[in-house]
Amino acid sequence: MKRELLAYLDSIKARDPAPRSRWEILLYPGVWALGFHRAAHWLFNGELFFLARLVNHLARLLTAIDIHPGARIGANFFIDHGFVVIGETADIGDNVTIYQNVTLGGTNPADGMPGKRHPTIEDGVIIGSGAQVLGPITVGQGARIGANAVVTREVPAGATMIGIPARPTLTDAQSYHAFIPYGTPCSERYDPATQQLELLKCEVETLRIKLARLIDERDPRPGGDADRQSA
Repeated sequence: MKRELLAYLDSIKARDPAPRSRWEILLYPGVWALGFHRAAHWLFNGELFFLARLVNHLARLLTAIDIHPGARIGANFFIDHGFVVIGETADIGDNVTIYQNVTLGGTNPADGMPGKRHPTIEDGVIIGSGAQVLGPITVGQGARIGANAVVTREVPAGATMIGIPARPTLTDAQSYHAFIPYGTPCSERYDPATQQLELLKCEVETLRIKLARLIDERDPRPGGDADRQSA
């Protein structure tokens, strides 16, 4: 048990440059929320539904993270910060990272697998801040979900999804460093020590794309007025 706990804390430290010791990680709300969930899930499997819900509500009160007792979660699951909602039929694999304000939500069971309303998240997935993953879909192994993306369709393994509705980018997530800031990298090489610089690069790239679109809308042809005068 002690060895498993230390391995879990070390897995979080590898993904988060902030903590200076394992003791700090023990104070993380995501760690406490997962601990409460393990107990609640055990009660849920034993059909002690009221007690499972009681543990769930206590965990939500203390951590601001709501994990339904029925959700199945693998090893080394890390919620960075809080305000996360995970539904009853969600399945989460190993070494999954979720940032704040993420929802693994459900849809009408008539629209998908019978009784399965929530997503399946495979091993090594990173879900960025504010993302919503909805319905009985599968997010493939090693995929990245960008900040504020809304995912309602299947995600291939290794894909990086951005936008509303979410769509894949052209860059393969397999090439990135293990730690990616809020699931939204701008370059293929990322160093946690330069997180602020990386976020600024994202903002500059976004502004550059918007400027190019405005220029194209104003004068879509290379010649502009000169072409019209010559005509």
